[in-house]
This record gives sequence, structure tokens and C-alpha cells, in this order.
Amino acid sequence: MQNADPATRRQSDVMDPARAQAMQVALGHAPTLASGDALPPFFHQLYFWTPVAADGLGRDGHPRVGGLIPDMGLPRRMWAGGRLAFYAPLRLGAEAERVSVCEAAQAKTGRTGPLAFVTLRHEVWQGGALCLTEWQDLVYREDPDADAPRPVPPDAPTGAEAEREVRFDATLLFRYSALTFNGHRIHYDQPYARAVEGYDGLVVHGPLLAQHLMLMAQDGLAPLESFAFRAVSPLMHHEAATLCRAGRKLWVRGPDGRLCMQAEA
Repeated sequence: MQNADPATRRQSDVMDPARAQAMQVALGHAPTLASGDALPPFFHQLYFWTPVAADGLGRDGHPRVGGLIPDMGLPRRMWAGGRLAFYAPLRLGAEAERVSVCEAAQAKTGRTGPLAFVTLRHEVWQGGALCLTEWQDLVYREDPDADAPRPVPPDAPTGAEAEREVRFDATLLFRYSALTFNGHRIHYDQPYARAVEGYDGLVVHGPLLAQHLMLMAQDGLAPLESFAFRAVSPLMHHEAATLCRAGRKLWVRGPDGRLCMQAEA
């Protein structure tokens, strides 16, 4: 459920264990989570859906901007990064509430033309306690110019203490889109991704890469208190990637050595 106030969105949802188990399976893990267990970090992305009728969607499959997200006049949307602060675990089987506001919206001009940056702040509450705060950074831009040179991404760092290769395919991207109710066509509609948005295939969700890095950080360090990530270059569904960690620094390395995402736990 959600309220109708465009400036502040309040949504309530029950942390359904079945949905969390489905996410575990999609990530290649055993479905061990049960009611009463702590929700793994970033699994709250599976909840608080925002269903919109088909006539309320933009050409990319996302809900049209306006209301919580202002219309900045640019057609292409990307999740550029985010920050999270964890205060208490969310518990499966119990209801939680997410309170969302638009914290900032700014138009700029970059090397590729006009850009707009939007920051959403989400607070997730359960049992009267604030469990986490998430800042979601979105970037909007113009359609790509086929004649413009493509930017050269930076090389990934070296010196990882731990590495793990991960692979993605169209089925996994579809499953993750379904579990997070993400209609963005760049993740499942290859003709659209190539012809309209200029990608070389389906785009691996930035939050899916961040999810892998958060679980890697928690396994190698301790329960997370905070996590920040930034997308650097897109990863395609046909590319293998390497998750890397050195202390509190984490990153995703593409198959050609480029940096796809950087993070700090």
C-alpha cells in the first residue's frame, strides 16, 4: 500500500520470506531464509513495489516522471549509485514501512550533453524503529548520438585480497527485474537496449552488482553498518565480471579489465 502525496511517499509491505528465498535462488544460493530471520543487506529492494498502469509508463518501461521524481526533460534513466546506513536488521514475516522523499534535483551539462541528477532518500521502519536509510542517485540524459565517440572507461584497481567471478544471462536479469518490479527495458528487451539506448546488449542492473558486492563485504568483514557504491561503466549480460575486495574497498572488474562499479563498506 502507498499514500497519494507526491512530495512524500509512504509505502507499507510485509517482508515475505518467499520473495527473499526466490532472491537467494536467483543468486545461486540455497533458499534458507525463514520468518523471523534478518533480511540480508539490500534485499529490501524486493519490497515496496510501485505498480503503475501501462498508460502511466514511459517508453523505457519505468513509471513516467512527475510527482516524487521531477520531470527534468531527459529521456534516459540510469541508477548511478547510492549510499546506505544500516541501524537494525529488518525481520522477515513482519510489516515494514518505507518513507521516500526527493532530496535533490539538479540539471548540469557534461561532456556528453545535458544531464540531470536526482537523489531520493528512503527510510525503512519496522516495529517503530528506523532500520535503514538509503540514498538513491539517479541520472537522466539525452538519447545517444551514434556518431559521438564512446567514452573510455577507467581500468579497475589492482591488489584485490579476494576475487570471485560472476556471470549473468538474460534469465537472471529477467528474474531480478521481476523480483524488484523493475520494468526498465534495457534489462530484458535487447532490441530496445541496442537500437534506442545504444548498448551492446542487455544491461546488468547496477543494484544487482551492488547486491553481490554487499554480500561479499559482509562475508569478508562483518555485518554492514554502511555501504556506498557508484556505477562507472555498464556491464552487458554476455560478459563475465569479477567481484574484488581489498579491505573495505570493493569493485567490479569487467572482462577487459575496465572498472564497472566501485564501492566502500
